[in-house]
Amino acid sequence: MIKTGVLNPKILSLLARVRHTNALVIADRGFPFWPQVETVDISLVDDVPTVLQVLAAVRAVGGYNQAYMAREFQKNNSAATRAAFAKGLAGIPVKFEPHVNFKKRVPGAIGLIRTGDTIQYANLILISG
Repeated sequence: MIKTGVLNPKILSLLARVRHTNALVIADRGFPFWPQVETVDISLVDDVPTVLQVLAAVRAVGGYNQAYMAREFQKNNSAATRAAFAKGLAGIPVKFEPHVNFKKRVPGAIGLIRTGDTIQYANLILISG
């Protein structure tokens, strides 16, 4: 029985399949659904869990060397929110691109974890190292 770390069996299965250079998406509650991308929806209520909470759990069990976010995240969120994401992604270079381009990367991902986050454009694509 697993007692610490990621406990959700579907997320564990997804993370076990992430290999070198694979992409993993962590998304907010409003992010579109792609039928061809395995999605683990763990949203419960508004902001439970958050993208940053899932990011911390995922980073604890895997190594990532690149992240992508929508440029709109920077324009639509406060300095405090941007700083919290920068702290959560510390050590991982982040490339910001238009949201429409960001979404074009999603079909190539191993999977997507959907959260209850309500922060605008709080979506990440992590690339494994």
